[in-house]
Amino acid sequence: MRLLLAEDNRELAHWLEKALVQGGFAVDTVCDGKAADHLLQSEKYALAVLDIGMPGLDGLEVVQRLRKRGQTLPVLLLTARSAVAERVIGLNAGADDYLPKPFELEELDARLRALLRRSEGQVQETQQLGDLTFHDDGYFLLHGQTLALTPREHALLTVLMYRRQRPVSRQQLFEQVFSLSDDVSPESIELYIHRLRKKLQDSNVRIVTLRGLGYLLERSDDVA
Repeated sequence: MRLLLAEDNRELAHWLEKALVQGGFAVDTVCDGKAADHLLQSEKYALAVLDIGMPGLDGLEVVQRLRKRGQTLPVLLLTARSAVAERVIGLNAGADDYLPKPFELEELDARLRALLRRSEGQVQETQQLGDLTFHDDGYFLLHGQTLALTPREHALLTVLMYRRQRPVSRQQLFEQVFSLSDDVSPESIELYIHRLRKKLQDSNVRIVTLRGLGYLLERSDDVA
Protein backbone atom coordinates (compact mmCIF):
# COMPACT_ATOMS: atom_id res chain seq x y z
CA MET A 1 0.00 0.00 0.00
CA ARG A 2 1.70 3.22 -1.17
CA LEU A 3 1.46 6.31 1.02
CA LEU A 4 2.68 9.92 0.74
CA LEU A 5 4.01 11.46 3.94
CA ALA A 6 4.59 15.23 3.99
CA GLU A 7 6.16 16.51 7.22
CA ASP A 8 8.63 19.39 7.52
CA ASN A 9 10.14 18.21 10.81
CA ARG A 10 12.83 15.95 9.39
CA GLU A 11 13.41 14.02 12.62
CA LEU A 12 9.68 13.33 13.02
CA ALA A 13 9.37 12.50 9.32
CA HIS A 14 12.17 9.93 9.60
CA TRP A 15 10.59 8.38 12.71
CA LEU A 16 7.16 8.19 11.08
CA GLU A 17 8.50 6.78 7.81
CA LYS A 18 10.33 4.02 9.65
CA ALA A 19 7.24 3.11 11.67
CA LEU A 20 4.95 3.13 8.65
CA VAL A 21 7.30 0.93 6.64
CA GLN A 22 7.41 -1.51 9.54
CA GLY A 23 3.60 -1.46 9.45
CA GLY A 24 3.61 -2.64 5.85
CA PHE A 25 3.28 0.64 3.93
CA ALA A 26 5.46 1.79 1.04
CA VAL A 27 6.25 5.43 1.90
CA ASP A 28 7.37 8.44 -0.12
CA THR A 29 8.44 11.24 2.21
CA VAL A 30 8.76 14.96 1.45
CA CYS A 31 9.36 17.95 3.69
CA ASP A 32 7.37 20.75 2.03
CA GLY A 33 3.96 21.34 0.53
CA LYS A 34 5.10 22.09 -3.01
CA ALA A 35 6.88 18.76 -3.28
CA ALA A 36 3.79 17.01 -1.90
CA ASP A 37 1.54 18.76 -4.41
CA HIS A 38 3.84 17.79 -7.26
CA LEU A 39 3.93 14.11 -6.28
CA LEU A 40 0.17 13.97 -5.81
CA GLN A 41 -0.21 15.17 -9.40
CA SER A 42 2.34 12.79 -10.90
CA GLU A 43 2.18 9.64 -8.75
CA LYS A 44 -0.55 7.28 -7.55
CA TYR A 45 -1.09 6.83 -3.80
CA ALA A 46 -3.58 4.94 -1.66
CA LEU A 47 -3.62 7.82 0.84
CA ALA A 48 -1.72 10.90 2.02
CA VAL A 49 -0.57 12.08 5.45
CA LEU A 50 0.02 15.84 5.43
CA ASP A 51 1.32 18.13 8.14
CA ILE A 52 -0.64 21.39 8.19
CA GLY A 53 2.27 23.69 9.03
CA MET A 54 4.62 23.16 6.08
CA PRO A 55 6.67 25.73 4.10
CA GLY A 56 5.83 26.56 0.49
CA LEU A 57 2.26 25.29 0.59
CA ASP A 58 0.70 24.32 3.89
CA GLY A 59 -1.25 21.10 4.29
CA LEU A 60 -4.61 22.83 3.87
CA GLU A 61 -3.58 24.29 0.50
CA VAL A 62 -2.31 20.91 -0.66
CA VAL A 63 -5.66 19.30 0.23
CA GLN A 64 -7.63 22.06 -1.49
CA ARG A 65 -5.59 21.67 -4.69
CA LEU A 66 -5.98 17.90 -4.54
CA ARG A 67 -9.77 18.12 -4.31
CA LYS A 68 -10.01 20.75 -7.04
CA ARG A 69 -8.28 18.28 -9.35
CA GLY A 70 -10.97 15.75 -8.53
CA GLN A 71 -8.63 13.38 -6.71
CA THR A 72 -10.44 11.35 -4.05
CA LEU A 73 -7.66 9.57 -2.17
CA PRO A 74 -8.05 9.74 1.64
CA VAL A 75 -6.09 12.46 3.44
CA LEU A 76 -5.10 12.55 7.10
CA LEU A 77 -3.89 15.89 8.44
CA LEU A 78 -1.28 16.12 11.20
CA THR A 79 -1.67 19.29 13.22
CA ALA A 80 -0.25 20.96 16.30
CA ARG A 81 -3.36 23.14 16.34
CA SER A 82 -5.70 21.74 18.97
CA ALA A 83 -8.57 24.23 18.63
CA VAL A 84 -11.78 22.70 17.29
CA ALA A 85 -12.16 25.56 14.79
CA GLU A 86 -8.80 24.71 13.20
CA ARG A 87 -9.80 21.08 12.84
CA VAL A 88 -13.10 22.03 11.25
CA ILE A 89 -11.23 24.17 8.70
CA GLY A 90 -9.12 21.16 7.79
CA LEU A 91 -12.12 18.89 7.30
CA ASN A 92 -13.93 21.55 5.30
CA ALA A 93 -10.87 21.90 3.08
CA GLY A 94 -11.34 18.28 2.03
CA ALA A 95 -9.38 16.23 4.57
CA ASP A 96 -10.92 12.95 5.72
CA ASP A 97 -9.45 12.93 9.22
CA TYR A 98 -6.99 14.78 11.44
CA LEU A 99 -4.64 13.80 14.23
CA PRO A 100 -3.36 16.39 16.71
CA LYS A 101 0.25 16.23 17.86
CA PRO A 102 1.59 14.60 19.95
CA PHE A 103 0.11 11.23 19.05
CA GLU A 104 0.91 7.56 19.47
CA LEU A 105 1.87 5.35 16.53
CA GLU A 106 -0.92 2.91 17.36
CA GLU A 107 -3.52 5.63 16.89
CA LEU A 108 -1.98 6.81 13.59
CA ASP A 109 -1.93 3.25 12.28
CA ALA A 110 -5.55 2.64 13.34
CA ARG A 111 -6.76 5.83 11.69
CA LEU A 112 -4.91 5.14 8.43
CA ARG A 113 -6.30 1.63 8.19
CA ALA A 114 -9.80 2.90 8.94
CA LEU A 115 -9.47 5.44 6.10
CA LEU A 116 -8.31 2.71 3.74
CA ARG A 117 -11.24 0.47 4.67
CA ARG A 118 -13.73 3.27 4.13
CA SER A 119 -12.18 4.21 0.78
CA GLU A 120 -12.49 0.59 -0.31
CA GLY A 121 -16.15 0.48 0.72
CA GLN A 122 -15.66 -1.81 3.67
CA VAL A 123 -18.06 -1.64 6.59
CA GLN A 124 -16.83 0.10 9.70
CA GLU A 125 -15.87 -2.31 12.45
CA THR A 126 -16.25 -1.84 16.18
CA GLN A 127 -14.82 -3.59 19.22
CA GLN A 128 -17.31 -4.05 22.07
CA LEU A 129 -16.87 -4.90 25.73
CA GLY A 130 -19.85 -4.18 27.93
CA ASP A 131 -20.52 -0.45 28.08
CA LEU A 132 -17.28 0.32 26.18
CA THR A 133 -17.11 0.56 22.38
CA PHE A 134 -14.03 1.17 20.25
CA HIS A 135 -14.58 2.34 16.67
CA ASP A 136 -11.98 1.46 14.07
CA ASP A 137 -11.47 5.12 13.22
CA GLY A 138 -9.94 5.60 16.63
CA TYR A 139 -12.42 6.78 19.26
CA PHE A 140 -13.98 5.20 22.34
CA LEU A 141 -17.58 5.47 23.48
CA LEU A 142 -18.74 4.76 27.03
CA HIS A 143 -22.50 4.46 27.51
CA GLY A 144 -22.77 5.79 23.93
CA GLN A 145 -20.87 8.99 24.76
CA THR A 146 -17.35 9.89 23.58
CA LEU A 147 -14.80 9.00 26.24
CA ALA A 148 -12.32 11.85 26.77
CA LEU A 149 -8.79 10.45 26.83
CA THR A 150 -5.28 11.85 26.64
CA PRO A 151 -3.11 10.40 23.82
CA ARG A 152 -1.31 8.02 26.19
CA GLU A 153 -4.53 6.95 27.92
CA HIS A 154 -5.98 6.29 24.47
CA ALA A 155 -2.96 4.23 23.38
CA LEU A 156 -3.02 2.19 26.57
CA LEU A 157 -6.76 1.52 26.44
CA THR A 158 -6.49 0.57 22.75
CA VAL A 159 -3.92 -2.12 23.55
CA LEU A 160 -6.06 -3.45 26.40
CA MET A 161 -9.19 -3.39 24.22
CA TYR A 162 -7.63 -5.44 21.43
CA ARG A 163 -6.36 -7.89 24.05
CA ARG A 164 -9.57 -7.70 26.14
CA GLN A 165 -10.11 -10.48 28.65
CA ARG A 166 -6.47 -11.54 28.17
CA PRO A 167 -3.64 -10.23 30.39
CA VAL A 168 -1.11 -7.74 29.04
CA SER A 169 2.18 -7.28 30.89
CA ARG A 170 3.36 -3.93 32.17
CA GLN A 171 6.40 -4.15 29.88
CA GLN A 172 4.22 -4.78 26.81
CA LEU A 173 2.06 -1.78 27.63
CA PHE A 174 5.11 0.38 28.30
CA GLU A 175 6.68 -0.48 24.94
CA GLN A 176 3.49 0.38 23.05
CA VAL A 177 2.50 3.54 24.94
CA PHE A 178 5.88 5.24 25.30
CA SER A 179 8.57 5.90 22.70
CA LEU A 180 12.24 5.13 23.25
CA SER A 181 12.97 8.84 23.73
CA ASP A 182 10.61 9.20 26.70
CA ASP A 183 12.46 9.60 29.99
CA VAL A 184 10.09 7.38 31.98
CA SER A 185 10.10 3.92 33.52
CA PRO A 186 7.67 1.01 33.14
CA GLU A 187 6.28 1.89 36.58
CA SER A 188 4.69 4.97 34.94
CA ILE A 189 2.06 2.64 33.45
CA GLU A 190 0.43 2.38 36.88
CA LEU A 191 -0.38 6.10 36.82
CA TYR A 192 -2.24 5.76 33.51
CA ILE A 193 -4.00 2.60 34.70
CA HIS A 194 -5.22 4.56 37.74
CA ARG A 195 -6.54 7.37 35.52
CA LEU A 196 -8.34 4.95 33.22
CA ARG A 197 -9.91 3.14 36.16
CA LYS A 198 -11.41 6.42 37.33
CA LYS A 199 -12.84 7.10 33.87
CA LEU A 200 -14.36 3.60 33.69
CA GLN A 201 -15.62 3.46 37.26
CA ASP A 202 -19.30 4.11 36.42
CA SER A 203 -19.44 1.30 33.85
CA ASN A 204 -19.46 -2.49 33.78
CA VAL A 205 -15.89 -2.50 32.44
CA ARG A 206 -12.84 -2.58 34.67
CA ILE A 207 -9.07 -3.01 34.57
CA VAL A 208 -7.79 -5.60 37.02
CA THR A 209 -4.23 -6.31 38.09
CA LEU A 210 -3.09 -9.93 37.87
CA ARG A 211 0.01 -10.47 39.98
CA GLY A 212 2.89 -11.65 37.80
CA LEU A 213 0.85 -11.38 34.58
CA GLY A 214 -0.05 -7.70 34.14
CA TYR A 215 -3.38 -6.01 33.48
CA LEU A 216 -6.69 -7.31 32.19
CA LEU A 217 -9.63 -5.40 30.69
CA GLU A 218 -12.85 -7.27 31.47
CA ARG A 219 -16.60 -6.92 32.07
CA SER A 220 -17.15 -6.63 35.79
CA ASP A 221 -20.60 -8.22 35.57
CA ASP A 222 -19.03 -11.39 34.14
CA VAL A 223 -17.25 -12.01 37.41
CA ALA A 224 -18.90 -14.56 39.66
